[in-house]
Amino acid sequence: MQVRTATVDDAPAILEIYNREVLESTATFDLVPRTLEDQVAYIRDRSGGLAVIAVEDDDGIVVGFGSLSFYRDRPAYRTTVENSVYVHVDHRRKGVGDLILEALIERALNHGFHSVMARIAEAQEASVALHQRHGFELIGIEREVGRKFNQWRDCALMQRLL
Repeated sequence: MQVRTATVDDAPAILEIYNREVLESTATFDLVPRTLEDQVAYIRDRSGGLAVIAVEDDDGIVVGFGSLSFYRDRPAYRTTVENSVYVHVDHRRKGVGDLILEALIERALNHGFHSVMARIAEAQEASVALHQRHGFELIGIEREVGRKFNQWRDCALMQRLL
């Protein structure tokens, strides 16, 4: 597998992975699927430490992606980012998430960030375990901060200081 910066040519594959999570899981709290135009803009508008990364398999198929986003809008938070990791359902438990998170941590370090946050819905035990393997610690539970599939959702808040 290869980890690299995503390009707009990856947008259809990334869109497929992401929209499945929108429609079928609590991995994202988005409620409306993205359009291809939305996904192209998302990739095109991100660069440097916030650029989208992709993992492709040996056949050149994108099987996962991730990115860093600023944690909050206010200037004092600029050294803290939040990560997002998504893996195609058919490629889970094959190390793809580890590759993505390793690359995001390295990118955060290389761009001078101090802290990486992860906000993980309560039902995403594999995501919690992934982050723990990479040095993240549980720092709190945000109670009923989201509503998806007609249920209130808690989020685990995890952090890794760099």
